[in-house]
Amino acid sequence: MDTTRRRILLTGAAAATLPRVAIGQSDRRPTVTVAVQKISNSNTLDDLREQSNVGTRLSTFFVERLIDLDYQGQLQMKPGLATAWRRIDDRTVELDLRQGVKMHNGDAFTAEDVVASFGPGRMFGDTHPTSQGKTLPLSGSQVTTNRTKDLPREVPPVGRRLWPALDHVEAVDRYKVRFVNATPDVTMEGRISCRGSGIISHRAFEEAASWLDYARAPVGTGPYKVREFRPDVSLTMDAHDEYWGGRPPIRTLKLVEVPETSARINGLLTGQYQFACDIPPDQIAAIEGHAGFEVQGGTIPNHRLTTFDMNHPTLRDPRVRLAMAHAIDRKTIVDSLWSGRTVVPAGLQWPFYGQMFVQGWTVPELDPAKSRELLRQAGYKGDAIPYRLLNNYYTNQVANGQVLVEMWQQVGLNVEIGMKENWSQILARGADRGIRDWSNSAPFNDPVSSIVSQHGPNGEQQQYGEWTNAEMNTLSYELETSTDRARRHAIFARMLQICEREDPAYTVLHQNATFTAKPKSIAGWKAAPSFALDFRAANWATQAG
Repeated sequence: MDTTRRRILLTGAAAATLPRVAIGQSDRRPTVTVAVQKISNSNTLDDLREQSNVGTRLSTFFVERLIDLDYQGQLQMKPGLATAWRRIDDRTVELDLRQGVKMHNGDAFTAEDVVASFGPGRMFGDTHPTSQGKTLPLSGSQVTTNRTKDLPREVPPVGRRLWPALDHVEAVDRYKVRFVNATPDVTMEGRISCRGSGIISHRAFEEAASWLDYARAPVGTGPYKVREFRPDVSLTMDAHDEYWGGRPPIRTLKLVEVPETSARINGLLTGQYQFACDIPPDQIAAIEGHAGFEVQGGTIPNHRLTTFDMNHPTLRDPRVRLAMAHAIDRKTIVDSLWSGRTVVPAGLQWPFYGQMFVQGWTVPELDPAKSRELLRQAGYKGDAIPYRLLNNYYTNQVANGQVLVEMWQQVGLNVEIGMKENWSQILARGADRGIRDWSNSAPFNDPVSSIVSQHGPNGEQQQYGEWTNAEMNTLSYELETSTDRARRHAIFARMLQICEREDPAYTVLHQNATFTAKPKSIAGWKAAPSFALDFRAANWATQAG
């Protein structure tokens, strides 16, 4: 499972485009500043609270998982804090822990930290694996402000979304653990590799003054440790020089929030930032027109969606939702807004599902005549459908929303955009909640990681009360517990039929892509096929000369 990563020497380039060098004879590693659109939606750094695209960006920094992903490959599973793992039976996975690993607070990493990271006080609260199939609701509030030791009520539903049937984690000895499920699960290894399954210091968690104090400065084993987190402003991290994976190449790593694309690009070109993230495709040529700069990136295992709230009076009829799906010219969106740098996928699935991929499935085809006929059958009279929209949280989000509204207008749909400031306003329950933008990832190579995790009984869409379907929920439980591959494939195919045609929960627009700009002089860094940024030693280079 181990992979070998190339180290490339930093060569060639004007000193003006190099990262600033830290002052001091003993440590000449650079300080690097990264401009991002957003650091955290929840104003915390806790993986269980910050289940988002922007949270994924932080995946390799301070908290690590037992099974890691190869961010310089194709996201294959590889040893992380565990050096090996094996199946005991269809409900149990045993892992050997890496020895000699130091936490940011100097403590040795042991099985005690693993057990605590998956315990009720950290993840599950008073929920039980028997809640599988029962929706644990979320309020829609994204920001935690309560300074108590209590686990925020938003965390256990996310814990059960990631681990619907985990019964407990037991320490076999100081460096061996077992994950024990209440039901069979062929995807346990994938779940161990997911964000949210990170390992934190049990002592630091227990000693924190409040959950919020812990969540704004998590103590883990990663290459960088949190010095200061200023919500909505910046995140400053220092190198964890005892990192088991090699001395971090950057002395101080800082992320700063710069919402405006133009400001991120200008800051990059003037040397204020060494990396600028979330670059729209139509800006790539302009950046690369400046000598010494380049843009890296491409498609990632994440799809952009339009999501429906079936509680809205106009959207209760699935024919209206399906009409909206058939009115979208996805190829035009990909060609015009993404410069052809992404693709229209085969629904909410990815080729790396392998034998679970449903061949021949497609997104609803562009068919305005069919949209109009569906609206006629539904008795649609032109009532307004509210569309809650954020200001470019997603790349090209506003332009995409405007294009969609025009496409819907062409078939007679009256969709009204309402601009919102944050995710709490997007998700708040109310009469003006109709459709919204979203994206869904597949953290590992099985459909439970996406269609069930996002649209099943404890998927985010159902937890926020936007959509539900009894058959989908029954099938979700079966997909999570079945060990019959052929049956699981048939279940997934039926789920796609329900969620994308019969009772649309969403409609897929296109595969997502992410682009990061940097000086060419930082020659040894490579963008991952993910939102994650990797600044570990294996993905960096030392300065030549």
